[in-house]
Amino acid sequence: MSETADGELLVEQRGSVLWLTIHREARRNAMSHAVLAGMAQAIAAAQANRALRAIVITGTGSKAFCAGADLQSAQAFTTDYSEPHGHLAQLLRQARSSNVPLVARVNGACMAGGMGLLAMCDMAVAASHAVFGLPEVKVGVFPAQVLSVLQHLIPRRKLAELCLTGEPLTSAQALEFGLVNYVDDDVDAKLDWLLARLLDKSPAAIRRGLYTMKKIEAMAFEESMAFTESQIALFTLTEDAKEGQAAFQDKRQPQWKGQ
Repeated sequence: MSETADGELLVEQRGSVLWLTIHREARRNAMSHAVLAGMAQAIAAAQANRALRAIVITGTGSKAFCAGADLQSAQAFTTDYSEPHGHLAQLLRQARSSNVPLVARVNGACMAGGMGLLAMCDMAVAASHAVFGLPEVKVGVFPAQVLSVLQHLIPRRKLAELCLTGEPLTSAQALEFGLVNYVDDDVDAKLDWLLARLLDKSPAAIRRGLYTMKKIEAMAFEESMAFTESQIALFTLTEDAKEGQAAFQDKRQPQWKGQ
C-alpha cells in the first residue's frame, strides 16, 4: 500500500483491482487538494498497467464516502486563481478518459463534490445507510463542476430539485434514479460480487469497449454509427476476440490474454 505525502489518500493494489481510499475519516472524508491530485495521478498511472482490471473509489470508515470539499479549509475550492484547471476538474477529466473501469464503493454519506466522485465512476455499489445530496446552495455556492458528470445520469427535474433545494436522497432513491447500480446492507459482499462478474471477462473487450462507450456519448447518431462501424472491426481483430469465439465453439472457459 502507498499513500499521498500527507496520508490523506491510500493507494493499494489488491490482485487486479486498484483501491483508492480517501483517508480523512475525522473530516467525513472531505476532499483536499492532495486527495484530488493523488487520485488523478493514480488513475492516470493505471492506464499503462495491463495487470489492473478495475479501480475502486471509496472512503475510510462507514459514515462517509465523501462529504465534498473541506469547508474548514481556507482554500476549499482552489489553491491558485491564476490556474485555469482546478484539481477536481482535472480528476473528472482523467476519470472520463480512463479505459480501466471505475467502481464507486459508497460506504456512507455522499455529498456535494462526493457526488462528482460517484458520477465519474462507471458503476457504483452503495451501503443501505448511505445518503446522497448536493447541499451547496445551503452555503451559497452551486455544484457547477459536478453537473458535468451528473447531468446525464439522473432525470433533469430530479437533478434540478437536488441542486436548487439541497435536500438529500436515500440509498433507495439513489437506486431508483440510477445513481447507483446496487444497494446492499453488506456493501463489500455486493462489491465483490460485481467485481467478480467484471474480472472474468475479456480485458481487451472491456478496455476498447469502455473507450468506445465514452467516445460516442457526445456524438450525434450518424457520427456515432460511423465511429462504431470502424470500432467493431477492430474488436474482432484482438486475440481475446479470437479466443472467446474459439472457447465458445469448444464449450470451455476462455483464457484471456488481454490483447
